[in-house]
Amino acid sequence: MSTDLPYLTIARNPDAASGLGYLVMIPIDGGMVVKTSGTWPRTKALYCHPVPISDWPTEPEVVEEITLLSCARRGAAIDIVADRARENRSQLVFTHARGRDMIFWQSTRTQRQAKPKGTVPRARAHGVVDIPITIDTRERYPYQFRNRSVNTQRGALPCGDYGVYLGTDLYAAVERKTLEDLIASLSDNRLRYAIGQLAALAHAAIVVEARYSAILQSPYMRPALILDAVADYALRWPEVPVVFCENRKLAEEWTYRYLAAAYHQALSVPTLMGDAQQSPSASPTSIREWASEHNIAVPAKGRIPRAVREQYLRAHGRSIPS
Repeated sequence: MSTDLPYLTIARNPDAASGLGYLVMIPIDGGMVVKTSGTWPRTKALYCHPVPISDWPTEPEVVEEITLLSCARRGAAIDIVADRARENRSQLVFTHARGRDMIFWQSTRTQRQAKPKGTVPRARAHGVVDIPITIDTRERYPYQFRNRSVNTQRGALPCGDYGVYLGTDLYAAVERKTLEDLIASLSDNRLRYAIGQLAALAHAAIVVEARYSAILQSPYMRPALILDAVADYALRWPEVPVVFCENRKLAEEWTYRYLAAAYHQALSVPTLMGDAQQSPSASPTSIREWASEHNIAVPAKGRIPRAVREQYLRAHGRSIPS
């Protein structure tokens, strides 16, 4: 068979003992063959296992040949566009979990299922500006927090992937997980040690870039074992919640707002910022009352300007977060 033809060829896997019943010949790089469990990702993303091109049968039992308009690499993915009106776009996504490379075949429908309705709000979390977020140096593709009032820097965090420091101490942190990474860290007990470290902080959480229900479709580990482990950790370490956020975009938004809430709390509690117990809080009400006493203009509602907040902190001998 010529692999230069613009066809996505799907054949039955001759290995009857395999749980992946189909072979897919992808016309790229001289021909790429994967094993998978379906003929198209219609209701969920399909796990694909790459095999040598020599595993393609000499006389394959072809189930379907799909004419393609294009098949091209886009970063860590292969975009496939079929020459038909419906179910015409899909993508092979390359990732790494459990110490090995993995491939998932997804379509626009399966991607859409992970996208929530509505738009992510743009309002500042707690009205706080210039939140100092440290991103762990081991994060290969970190959140960017675009269009957010955030000052990011790279640093080696003792635990977590994103954190807020108070002085030299890590005050709050968030550990980011894909579903595959969550399952892998459960299977080798890495998650147990990670949560133990996070529990020592004032505030910490784990955010998962997937729906909770996606656990039920896991091909790597029995779903019941995953659900039991997540529940067990919730009881052992209730101070470190595991939050499922449907997709990466929402997980990033949740991380931003969680760290902003922690930072806002630190600003509002004098002892957390290293001030004397008798120092007044930096709450919006306190700042407005002080500003009124000193004839400083400040909005009656909404966000307090940064300049006014800094004036208040200086007047009370408080440190200004950098």
